[in-house]
Amino acid sequence: MGGRMLSVNTNVGAMVALQYLNKTNSDLQTTQSHINSGLKVGSPKDNGAVYAIAQNMRGNVAGFQSVSDSLNRGVSSIDVAIAAGQSISDLLTELKSKALAAADSSLDTASRNALDADFTALRDQITNVVNNASFNGTNLVDGTVANIQALASTDGTKRVTVSGQTLSLSGTIVTLATTGTISTLSKASTMIGTINTSIANVNAALAKMASGSKKFSIQNDFVSKLVDALNSGIGNLVDADMAQESAKFQSLQVKQQLGVQALAIANSAPSIALSLFR
Repeated sequence: MGGRMLSVNTNVGAMVALQYLNKTNSDLQTTQSHINSGLKVGSPKDNGAVYAIAQNMRGNVAGFQSVSDSLNRGVSSIDVAIAAGQSISDLLTELKSKALAAADSSLDTASRNALDADFTALRDQITNVVNNASFNGTNLVDGTVANIQALASTDGTKRVTVSGQTLSLSGTIVTLATTGTISTLSKASTMIGTINTSIANVNAALAKMASGSKKFSIQNDFVSKLVDALNSGIGNLVDADMAQESAKFQSLQVKQQLGVQALAIANSAPSIALSLFR
């Protein structure tokens, strides 16, 4: 049975030892990268197919974040409109109280004029509320915006829509005229019915806007859960198992030390040839 030739020119043992040591060093560098980044797939070089899938999913997550932002803006616009509607409903209730008081035939002129002054101030406050019920340039209660839309899908084709409700004076909802007063007994008596109608209309409009806000919120909750699921899926694909990586790192360190020793032994083999010439 033949043995390996002893040569000072070609050290096969050192070649093999160096190959294994280089492989161990490469694996150690890869494991170190996984530990540093927390990712087992941080670039296409790690796993091209998995990286491509993860990137597509990251794109979907970014898209859904834009959808969520759009829905949040919609919810905020509706919430401002609802707050305005509540204030208007409260003002109408106060106006009704003034009209009822002015419908008392025993009132003297001074008292009626005082009630009418209060009534006029409250009436005009409705206009102030309507004019200031804007969020991000969108006013859902002054008649300038028919409806508000928010994104519901990442391709931009699906949207959630909520209609605006015009709460201005002299409208179909608030039927109280911009010039409405309770300066006389007759006007005060008529005004009670007008305000009752306006109150009922405003409360119905508030119910519609609240329903619309709920649509936005439900869609936003769904998007949030979907983003969480996608992020979890991405993590399952690309995140490194730190316990596993730690164990592998320690194992490779031992292999590296053994590889260095094996290479040192292999490198010393040609020196044996010196003994042949003594």
